[in-house]
Parts: sequence; C-alpha cells; structure tokens
Amino acid sequence: MAPRCWRWWPWLAWPRTRPPPSESTQSFRQQFSTQEQTPQICVVGSGPAGFYTAQHLLKHHSRAHVDIYEKQLVPFGLVRFGVAPDHPEVKNVINSFTRTAHSDRCAFHGNVVVGRDVTVQELRDAYHAVVLSYGAEDHQTLEIPGEELPGVFSARAFVGWYNGLPENRELAPDLSCDTAVVLGQGNVALDVARILLTPPEHLEVLLLCQKTDITEAALGALRQSQVKTVWIVGRRGALQVAFTIKELREMIQLPGTRPILDPADFLGLQDRIKEVPRPRKRLMELLLRAATEKPGVAEAARWASASRAWGLRFFRSPQQVLPSPDGRRAAGIRLAVTRLEGVGEATRAVPTGDVEDLPCGLVLSSIGYKSRPIDPSVPFDPKLGVIPNTEGRVVDVPGLYCSGWVKRGPTGVITTTMTDSFVTGQILLQDLKAGLLPSGPRPGYAAVKALLSSRGVWPVSFSDWEKLDAEEVSRGQGVGKPREKLLDPQEMLRLLGR
Repeated sequence: MAPRCWRWWPWLAWPRTRPPPSESTQSFRQQFSTQEQTPQICVVGSGPAGFYTAQHLLKHHSRAHVDIYEKQLVPFGLVRFGVAPDHPEVKNVINSFTRTAHSDRCAFHGNVVVGRDVTVQELRDAYHAVVLSYGAEDHQTLEIPGEELPGVFSARAFVGWYNGLPENRELAPDLSCDTAVVLGQGNVALDVARILLTPPEHLEVLLLCQKTDITEAALGALRQSQVKTVWIVGRRGALQVAFTIKELREMIQLPGTRPILDPADFLGLQDRIKEVPRPRKRLMELLLRAATEKPGVAEAARWASASRAWGLRFFRSPQQVLPSPDGRRAAGIRLAVTRLEGVGEATRAVPTGDVEDLPCGLVLSSIGYKSRPIDPSVPFDPKLGVIPNTEGRVVDVPGLYCSGWVKRGPTGVITTTMTDSFVTGQILLQDLKAGLLPSGPRPGYAAVKALLSSRGVWPVSFSDWEKLDAEEVSRGQGVGKPREKLLDPQEMLRLLGR
C-alpha cells in the first residue's frame, strides 16, 4: 500500500497549458503507476517460509497477487513432513496457511519442480518479483567410513518415513536391534529418540485420541520394535546442546522410559550457567535436576519399572560405523573422545586421541539439514548452504529474494521462520514502492502455465489438494486417526483423474 503522501499530488492533474513535467516528475509518475498495477509475485516453496512470506505480501499490499509453487503434490512442507506426529498442536498453523491459500489473490501450484520444470529466469520473466523459500531438503553427511552400511540413516529420512514423505515411504528401517544411536543433540534428535522409545500402548492411546497422523507402515514397525535404549551423542558438552526445554521435558516424562545421565558430565555446570540467557539457564537447570537430584517417589517408581531408556553422551564425535562380522550391516559406532578449545562463538570440539566403541544396530545422523542450489542462475554458498543475501535480497540479482532456511540456514523454530519471512516480505514491498522492481504489467502464471503445458507438467491446485485432503481424512477415520496420508504420487494423480 502506498505511503499516505503518495495518494494525491496536485501536479498529477496539470492543466494542458502547463509546461511538460520534468524528468524527475516523469520518473515519479512511473513509480506511482507501478504501485497502482497488480504486482505479480511468486514464491517457491509452500512450507512455513513460503506461506508466511505470502501472508505478509497479501496483507500489506492490497493489489498484490502471489503464486506459490511447490515440488510436492501437497502443500505445507515441514509442517506436514517434519513436525513430530505426536505434536498435532504444532500443525494447527496449517489452518492459517489454508486461509491464505483461499485468498482470491493467492494460488497454489503443486507438482512443479522449479529448476527442472521451469527455470528461475523464466519465473523472473513472468513476475515482478520471485521469492525462493524452498527450505533445506538435504542433510549433512557424516563423511566417515561405514556410513553407507544398512542400518545407517539420516534423521531427516527417518522423520520423512514416519511422517509420510513420498520419497522416504520405502525406507523400511530394521528396528530389531536393542540399541540405537542418534548423532546430534538438537530437537530433531530428541524427536526421533522419542518416537523410537514411545511404548506401543502409548501410541495406541494417541490413536484413540486421534492425536497422531503417523503413517500406518511406521506405526506397524514401531509396534514391533525391539529398540530399548537410545543414546543421543554430541561433539560438545551439556552447555552446548541445541535442543529446547519443551523437547527435553517430554523425554524426561516419556512413559515407560528412564533417563541415563552421568552426574560427572554436569560438574561445575551450576556455576557456569549463572550468566547465560534465561531460556538456556532454565534448560540447564532442568538437565541438572534430572542428572543430579534424587527423583521423587512417583518418578523413582516409574523409572524403576521402565523397560526402555535414553541417555546423553557428551564430548563424542563419530569416527567410524562398525560393521557386523559378515559386513552386511551396522553393528556399532566408534566415537572419538573430544574436548573444547576456544571461547564463545569460537569454541570447537577437538579430538583428544582416545576412542570408544558403542554397540548398536541403528544409527541415525541428526547433524543438520542443508539446502541445495536450485538453479544455475541463482548464487549459492555451498559451505554455508544458503543463498547469499542481504535481508532477503539475493546478492546481485535484482527482483530475486529468499526467506526461511535457504536464507539463514536450518535453525530456529516455526516462529523464527515467521519473523524471518515477514522481514523478506517487507523488504520486497519497500523495493516495490521505491521503483526498484520491473515496471509495467507481467503475465504471471499465465506465462508459466503455457510453459508447463508444453513440457507435459500438470500442476496441482489447492482445490486439488483439498480433494486429496478429504481422501486422507476419510481413510484416517477408518483406522481411528485424523488422517491416513497418501504416500504414492502416482496414486494421488490417479485420484485427481490425471
């Protein structure tokens, strides 16, 4: 929406006898007319970053039209495929995104792979501005011997398996082992540990309450799981863990499980946390209580009867996945013992020369997600895994923006992404008002639709998604779940008559 001072200027209605306007006035007129036309903007990615960016643009510019492109047939990104299936309340944000998609100035186009089906340059030719919000769809590799052995998975793929991400539907992890190791100490690491250790009877309670949309295949495998112990391993110490207090509290209170925490790992921590920010201090205090204080009567009884356990191992870095005697699968992991060097942000873990072997039959690597380059025309920093940008403006590419993880890296929670995406949206609108974006009309989706049609690509609309959504809900009702997710893209297309 234009600033108040732009709404009316006397010289926009000069009498014919007046001299022609100056070059500066002509330039101003051009900027003004650009604001009055319909800005055509496209967003690549329909996860939280994409939808929050679209929300901001639609709210703060009364004429803007936003097209959202998504490579999956279904929307919502990590809200659908990344949020733990026992956290249904987090997924309520989908209601807000659905209202955005229902706007007559917003359109969803699924089943379109930008960079393959249509290039970023073709999008830039069709729109006044393009925002890349496609997230971090890859994972950091361990780069150690044995990583390729059966029984070793990225946590991202494991999460995708139990959350119904089509590309991970055939993962089929073997859960017949007694011990699993999760490498990394962030929220995703605690999510997968919690899902692995949740007792089958507790899963049934979640089903009865219709509080989980975990896939039926994953549910069946977890019911039969033999995993009794999960070690969550980090390169650094307790003070550097990346998980948050909510996830830690859930682990401590998980039915049928007990924590294994060595008090020696927390020596001196009480003094070191006095000056840390309050959220970190509260997290450390909870850890300290769980590790060093005698549990209450009820908690002690619960832990004594627990058949499953989880533990934190600090100052350990993966060095090698150890094979079984026949070499056919993972049977353990060799960990280098580490110590911290440096202070503050420069603190890093370095090996001491000591190693230890930890037997396990399942290794889940949760050391971070990373973004991929989307198109040769878009600059990309492979070391940081982000698109180089300044406040969301892609460096040296006018009219191209980014938001979310591909902008700042895979950190933070959904509200972090919301704030970040609003900033990008605001910057884009500032550039629009300043006349920094292309003037004149742009064809928007009409041009892209013609390109996709000529290439045999059939986009999925939001109304198409709502048909798939209704089918998932219907199938879920048959098994007492809020939904049973469709896993096969070909089946989805058949249901849509494609």
